[in-house]
Amino acid sequence: MAEKTVLGEGSSFMDPFKGLLLTYFMPETCYDEFFLNFNLLDVPCLKIVLSKCLGIGIILGSVMVKLPQIFKLLGAKSAEGLSFHTVLLELLAITGTMVYSITNKFPFSAWGEALFLMLQTVVIGFLIQHYGGRTGRGLLFVVVYSGLLVLLLSPVTPMSVVTSMQAFNMPAIIIGRLIQAAANFRNGHTGQLSAISVFLLFAGSLARIFTSLQETGDSLMALTYVISSACNGIIALQVLYYWNSSPDHKKKKKSE
Repeated sequence: MAEKTVLGEGSSFMDPFKGLLLTYFMPETCYDEFFLNFNLLDVPCLKIVLSKCLGIGIILGSVMVKLPQIFKLLGAKSAEGLSFHTVLLELLAITGTMVYSITNKFPFSAWGEALFLMLQTVVIGFLIQHYGGRTGRGLLFVVVYSGLLVLLLSPVTPMSVVTSMQAFNMPAIIIGRLIQAAANFRNGHTGQLSAISVFLLFAGSLARIFTSLQETGDSLMALTYVISSACNGIIALQVLYYWNSSPDHKKKKKSE
């Protein structure tokens, strides 16, 4: 009886741990492989766990990925070097991925960062307008975007429109990043662009190529992240190239 009690206590101790693993990190078949069969080198299960861990890590990172950019804008009280058109195109791409994933009922770990990136990108869009002396237009932008998002997530919007939005992500990302890259080249610096945010976005988009293939099997989503990684890589290279350049330095050079 005592032995039975001990086993029962061990089982009750393991239940929350097992529930946590099954909820966020692996299916029950992989739990059995790892903890019952002690097959720790099962490749399919290792891919699943790696994908889940990367997905959760990306989501947790996305909560603060654009905060450095927001704080930099607030501290400088300037949005110099940032393109509002780039923000709009980036927001379109993020929204397309989020709506497409929700509509297709993909797991949150496969797209959750889009929710937090969307919220932070909207704030950045408003700040660009605000510091450009167009606060009213910034508020209108927030209201109109919120209304469109509600409409896209409603049953009124047909699936064909949602799929088209996801397909349009690729040209939207390319055009948006090229606009930003051209602005950086024209200015000779990256202005108030946050290096931390740029590098985190680049790393996140690279990791998402693997997780989107593993968790959704959707080639359209995977291709979107391949394009996004390439475009984010261009901006990251510009940040490194213009590392010692600044708006003040550029103005000083012109006046000499």
